[in-house]
Amino acid sequence: MPDRPTGSDWGSDDSRPSVQDKDAVGEGRADNVLAMARQGTSAGSPSRSSTGSHSGSGEAVSALFKRPESVLVVIYTTDLDVLLIRRQNPSHFWQSVTGSLEAGETPAEAAVRELAEETGIVAAVNDHATSRSFPIAAAWRRRYAPGVTENLEHEFSVQLPARCTVVLDPNEHVEYCWLPLVEAIAKVSSRTNRAALQAILKAEG
Repeated sequence: MPDRPTGSDWGSDDSRPSVQDKDAVGEGRADNVLAMARQGTSAGSPSRSSTGSHSGSGEAVSALFKRPESVLVVIYTTDLDVLLIRRQNPSHFWQSVTGSLEAGETPAEAAVRELAEETGIVAAVNDHATSRSFPIAAAWRRRYAPGVTENLEHEFSVQLPARCTVVLDPNEHVEYCWLPLVEAIAKVSSRTNRAALQAILKAEG
C-alpha cells in the first residue's frame, strides 16, 4: 500500500515498510548511503577519488528509496457488489486493494501481484487507463528520494461473476466485506478509491 495522510480526502496509501525499513536501516545510515551514492561510493566501502567513476550512483539511490507509484485495484461482481478490506493500521481504514510498484515492475504487474497477495484472488486485471496523484504523508517522506512529495496511483479493476471467499494477509488487513456499490462508495476511506468506485457506478450503474 502507498503512504498517505489519514484524512478521508486524500488518496490511497501504503503503510508497509520500505526496503530500508525492513532491513532496519536508520535515517542516519540512509542519509550516509544517499551522500555516498551521489559521490559514486557505497556504504561500508572506502571512498573513491574525485576522478573515479560515478556510474551506478543513480541505481544506488533508486534502490534505496521507495518508488512513488502505486496501484488501486477495485474488485466487484456482475451484480455490482464491491469487496472492501480493512487495514491493520489505521484500523478504521476501508479500501480496495492497493500497493506500491516494485523496482522494474509495470503497473499491470503490480496490480496482479497485489491482488493475489492481499486477497488470494488470482485473476487478470482491467486497466482503466486512469491515474491520480495524492500527497505522501509527511511522516513517510523519508522513505522516498529527497524532494518527492506525491505518489502516482494507477487504477485497475477485476470483475467476478459472484462474491467469493477472500484470504487476507493478516499483517496488512484484518477484515473484509462485500457491499453494494453505492454503500461501498459511502464506506471507503480514500478520495481516489471513492472516485474509482464512482466511475464504475457511472459506467455500469
